[in-house]
Amino acid sequence: MYLVVSASLSPASRSRELAAACARRLEALGERAEVLDLRETPLPVCDGAGAYGHPNVVRAAELGAEATAVLLAAPVYNFDVNAAAKNLVELAGRSWEGKTIGLLMSAGGQGSYMSGMGLANSLMLDFRCHIVPRFVYATGDAFSPISEEEWQITDEEVRRRVEELVDETVRVSRALQVE
Repeated sequence: MYLVVSASLSPASRSRELAAACARRLEALGERAEVLDLRETPLPVCDGAGAYGHPNVVRAAELGAEATAVLLAAPVYNFDVNAAAKNLVELAGRSWEGKTIGLLMSAGGQGSYMSGMGLANSLMLDFRCHIVPRFVYATGDAFSPISEEEWQITDEEVRRRVEELVDETVRVSRALQVE
């Protein structure tokens, strides 16, 4: 099973569409995808204590433990992935230990394209994750609205990059599996 995380809390999220595109690609490849949408599964703020026992945190950790790999789609705010993504890692990141991780980010402009590196470094150092060296960074002009709260990817290059990231995440995670 591949865990796809939508880390946006916004009702009109473009990164949620990146996550949905990952899930569709996994299904097209015949892989099982489980989507963890942090808007639908709210997590408490990590307090270093009782928050770990919250039912949504327990479920997030279970999904992480079951997953072969994780594809994390997050918005970029203030030159970094959003706080909800970092909070998830603080609460359930240990369940990702040794897993393959693919990153997708949606941002307002081109200037934050390196914004996932802090998170990638943390995942590598803290949890010995294998970060796929291909990532998706998409700005708003890669999407068109379907409704007030839904988007579709209209940029063929971004669509191709999502597929390549998913394909590479599957390939790397399979290569790292030891029977």
